[in-house]
Amino acid sequence: MLIPLSDRASDLGAEVGVIGGSGFYELLDDAVEVSMPTPFGEPAGAITVGELAGRRVAFLPRHGRHHEYAPHRVPFRANVWALASLGVRAVVGPCSCGSLQPDLHPGDFVVVDQLVDRTWGRPDTYHDVGASDETPGHEGSVHHQAFADPYDADLRRVLVDAARAADVTVHDGGTMVVINGPRFSTRAESAWFRQMGWSVVNMTGYPEAALAAEAGLPYATVGLVTDYDAGVDGHEPVTMEAVLEVMRQNVARLRGVLALAVPAIT
Repeated sequence: MLIPLSDRASDLGAEVGVIGGSGFYELLDDAVEVSMPTPFGEPAGAITVGELAGRRVAFLPRHGRHHEYAPHRVPFRANVWALASLGVRAVVGPCSCGSLQPDLHPGDFVVVDQLVDRTWGRPDTYHDVGASDETPGHEGSVHHQAFADPYDADLRRVLVDAARAADVTVHDGGTMVVINGPRFSTRAESAWFRQMGWSVVNMTGYPEAALAAEAGLPYATVGLVTDYDAGVDGHEPVTMEAVLEVMRQNVARLRGVLALAVPAIT
């Protein structure tokens, strides 16, 4: 059932927002879909609001219901704006990533605590307009968002504890470098990322985290390691087929972690 915009999801009691892959749909009970256009266009898909472990959760598919948005085309501003408009109090944004270090293996979870942005051309703020513009979010003054710690410490702890309780191999902390995509890294790029000591590489972690910060939403992510990035520890370069196979395996484990995490989010 599709709920019109006039029936706000806050009226449905949505407490926690989740931005992730389509495999999450089946986890919600008594779910309804909420249509939520924004001043920045339509989000990637309708938002599904339902029950999970006794809490009302609003789920938004980052890439669209049928994965129609490549990473550099995801409507990040609309996605985050829509969830904020629904009245959720925190957002969890699980994402797939590639390992840059030999001790991080496919199937591992990484609750990262830092981010490096290597994207380009993506609208990444609600405050990027000139004084004469009337773009939503502009308040007539320059805004510089504090972003030293991109991920909320309390949300991170909840995710780490939930993964451990679910008997998932989880790494507490690490740096995620976000590349523009949709291509994977070259061997030289991957070697540089490893030499910098960064943990995992991903294509969607930015600007999602920064926009959540601007929206005043506590935000954290768990990186689901799907592959070794190009040449890590002598492994073959990553392919889309290999990534999708591990993603399928990770879906059930992610559901279990979120079911344990959601009740602990305050």
